[in-house]
Amino acid sequence: MGEYRKKFYVVWVGYSPGIYDSWEEAKLQIDGFPGARFKAFPTQEMATRAFRGDPDEQKSMLRAIASHRADSLATFNIDEHPDVIRDSICVDGACSKNPGPIEYRCVDTATGAEIFRVGPLEGGTNNIAEYLALIHALALLNKNGNDHTVIYSDSRTAQSWIRNRGNKSTLKPTQQNAKIRELLARADAWIQSHPYHSRILKWDTDRWGEIPADFNRK
Repeated sequence: MGEYRKKFYVVWVGYSPGIYDSWEEAKLQIDGFPGARFKAFPTQEMATRAFRGDPDEQKSMLRAIASHRADSLATFNIDEHPDVIRDSICVDGACSKNPGPIEYRCVDTATGAEIFRVGPLEGGTNNIAEYLALIHALALLNKNGNDHTVIYSDSRTAQSWIRNRGNKSTLKPTQQNAKIRELLARADAWIQSHPYHSRILKWDTDRWGEIPADFNRK
């Protein structure tokens, strides 16, 4: 048999752009993502150079991605609500039944541009979706050095799980929800091993309407 050579995978456009050292991790970032861009490299150095690229070109690409990903699932005019912090992001989750397929996403509060979206994943609950969305957002801000950015969530349960450094779901293990349970374990491991400085604030639905990351399925 030929010698196994480790590869490094660059994801330029996906749920969470970055460099991954396994195909399984990289695949999670691109599966089902419209217009995903990725490539394998034989060394980490080559992957790093390719991911960084030209700073001006990278900024231009990111602006184009943000524009492309903006959608109208939830409409919110931040200028009408000066008490909402502009330098912030919003997360939300959705579940069609309990348990059932879940999705979660994150958007820029001021513009509505979608930052990431994950799902559908079978066999979850709304609380799980909201919790995974918060962990994903915290990890992304931590990775990018943007810990000053505020995160809005309309889920008291998910916020309490964050404060307790772990989920309190009573979801029964099944073959169907194996992927969700894997993500929950990784989320708990992250929150238990990483300090975070981003403020997580409760979205005031009564005053501001639905959170901008809402899936509009009520």
